[in-house]
Amino acid sequence: MKLIIQIPCYNEAETLEIALNDLPKKIEGIDEIEYLIINDGSRDDTVKVAKNWGVHYVVNFKKNKGLAKGFMAGIDACLRAGADIIVNTDADNQYNGADIEKLVRPILEERADIVIGERPIDATEHFSPLKKKLQHIGSWTVRVASKSDIPDAPSGFRAYSREAAMRLNVTNEYTYTLETIIQAGRNKTAMESVPIRTNPELRKSRLFSSMFGYVKRSMVTIVRSFMMYKPLRFFTLIGSLFLVVGVALGIRFLVYFCLGAGAGHIQSLILASTLSMMGFMTVIIGLQADIIAANRKLLEDIQFHVRKLDYDSENQLSADTDKEDRKA
Repeated sequence: MKLIIQIPCYNEAETLEIALNDLPKKIEGIDEIEYLIINDGSRDDTVKVAKNWGVHYVVNFKKNKGLAKGFMAGIDACLRAGADIIVNTDADNQYNGADIEKLVRPILEERADIVIGERPIDATEHFSPLKKKLQHIGSWTVRVASKSDIPDAPSGFRAYSREAAMRLNVTNEYTYTLETIIQAGRNKTAMESVPIRTNPELRKSRLFSSMFGYVKRSMVTIVRSFMMYKPLRFFTLIGSLFLVVGVALGIRFLVYFCLGAGAGHIQSLILASTLSMMGFMTVIIGLQADIIAANRKLLEDIQFHVRKLDYDSENQLSADTDKEDRKA
């Protein structure tokens, strides 16, 4: 059983060694632990620090591509390296490395394929009251969209089984945390949350420049993911609002018409007709989007089997090569 711990990095030379030193070297049930960093266009000595420390793999981007692309590049590299379990953590040592054992335990015991660390948000001193409130609201929204019970959706401290990692798809360029939970909930992937500890803040977050920017981008990601994975429900909900208002205005016009005062309320009839048409068209869009979503599901299944063939055949070739080398 091989565990690979991956760390996305962008100019992390000052904190990376602290985070690496905090990672576990041995876990019961794990035969081999390796370490990988994703260098997302760093302009400092991040790669040098990682190599001097002894990191096994380095994924290099010449230009900064963002957290989502870096995360997926790391997942791809870990799978190609033969990882049975992949853990993602941060380079700023936000999470307690000893808690990685808590993350991988449900996977080792075959209770879950995705495990997400639940931070003590209310007890985290460097989180402002507004940020704590927004974290709770965002997690609640993701729970509704994904039909899951994950209490800390934005947490980047998480573990994936090999199969769950091969099914991952991230289409937005901002962050992978919210979309992957909604995607896993839609696919009925077994997910579990475990309480974890956090360390004192070493630097400010680089994921967002302001609280407003964080909220805006997170909401766009949630809405976009909901549209992608639950399109019929999303568009039917919007269409129903138009239809209800349109029907209400139509009934209002009929009441006035029956009382002989319909001539003065033609505008209500026009508005009722317009809103009803908009609602009907929105529902039709939802039906078309649902068909597209079904085709997407088929493509994801095909992609999973292609990835499985690709990664497993590559690992088998590597294993055969190692055997030949030992014989020689």
